[in-house]
Amino acid sequence: MPTPFVLRPLRRAIALTALLPLSAFASDDVTPEQVVTHYADLAHATFQDALTAARTLDARIDDLLAAPGDETLAAARQAWIQARVPYQQSEAFRFGNPVVDDWEGQLNAWPLDEGLIDYVAADDYQHELGNAGATANLVANTSIQIGGETLDVSELTPELLADLNEIGGSEANVATGYHAIEFLLWGQDRHGFEAGNGERPASDYLSGDDCTHGHCDRRGAYLDAVSDLLVSDLEWMVAQWAPNEDDNYRQALLAEPASEGLRRMLFGMGSLSLGELAGERMKVALAANSVEDEHDCFSDNTHNSHYYDAQGVQNVYSGEYRRLDGSTLSGPSLSALLAAEDPELDATLSSQLEATMAELGELKRAAEDKASPMTFDMMIAPGNEDGAALINDAILALVTQTGSIEKAAGTLGVTQLQPDDAGHDF
Repeated sequence: MPTPFVLRPLRRAIALTALLPLSAFASDDVTPEQVVTHYADLAHATFQDALTAARTLDARIDDLLAAPGDETLAAARQAWIQARVPYQQSEAFRFGNPVVDDWEGQLNAWPLDEGLIDYVAADDYQHELGNAGATANLVANTSIQIGGETLDVSELTPELLADLNEIGGSEANVATGYHAIEFLLWGQDRHGFEAGNGERPASDYLSGDDCTHGHCDRRGAYLDAVSDLLVSDLEWMVAQWAPNEDDNYRQALLAEPASEGLRRMLFGMGSLSLGELAGERMKVALAANSVEDEHDCFSDNTHNSHYYDAQGVQNVYSGEYRRLDGSTLSGPSLSALLAAEDPELDATLSSQLEATMAELGELKRAAEDKASPMTFDMMIAPGNEDGAALINDAILALVTQTGSIEKAAGTLGVTQLQPDDAGHDF
């Protein structure tokens, strides 16, 4: 396997469902088998684009490390933001597909105690209570002690960083992935509920007397290693969905009855909509007024991550994905399959998916308003009624579409879908 990917425990169990024979649900134009095959094609294309964008990010990071400066730092930050667009859409393939869910934490785990990685401002640093790794500072130290164990971290390799995820038993100890890179590019966001994101200077990567905050050589080595790991992890996942391979996840999925493929599609759509996006990524942060529970908390890119998560759900249903090169991949879809059995329900769900994108589009527009931007961490501030309304409207739209996803599952022979609500009541 061409990556030091480390299996993490499944954080949520995948619900079991009852499956009915699908012979009655195949239309003359679209069959369940065609829909599941196209779903695999969508996954492959989405992860391919995530890999392409990650390679561009890796190249911009190499430029930054070769010549640290405001321009190269800005280019690396922009490449990170662009890399989030296809990757967030890929999260629709996570729930229901263990190969993705087991792997996802190494790329997108959050919230994280960033003091594990590098320097933090001690006066306002909020971290998980009792986490011995919360201030370990891998950049500044060649050995660290966590849980009574002394670890040699003198050489910051991709393999070492992968092994350090969840060190000491804490999920907040995140050493790899997009958010580790985000922190190393932006630094802490110390603005709280006010406008502004992380302000790490490019001089954190300079050498000699020009280096700020010390240990610039190790900081650069860390950023280089974690970026290389991101690329290799995505290469592995692209291979799992590649056609014409004898022994990968795609072939295992297509060898299952088509009813199982439909179950994974619908469960993934519902679980990302409900428990993950509406619950963990939006409701938790708003209810607790917690900037620590903001998804892209260092860059203030959270509005885009939420928007493209929802886009991924819509992609799976419509069978369409707009690629990085501007082309559109389309094919046999859940929508077409459902329309053959219940045109009214298909129209309802399609409309609800559009409504969700519109609500998240409003959230995105507010965050990107040039005159008076209101980013997600500002929306969740205590007393911000306008911000709370934007978030609550998006949550309601996600909850509503999940109800129709469950109805669609029943119509297509997948009963008792039970999408993951992550323990939230809506």
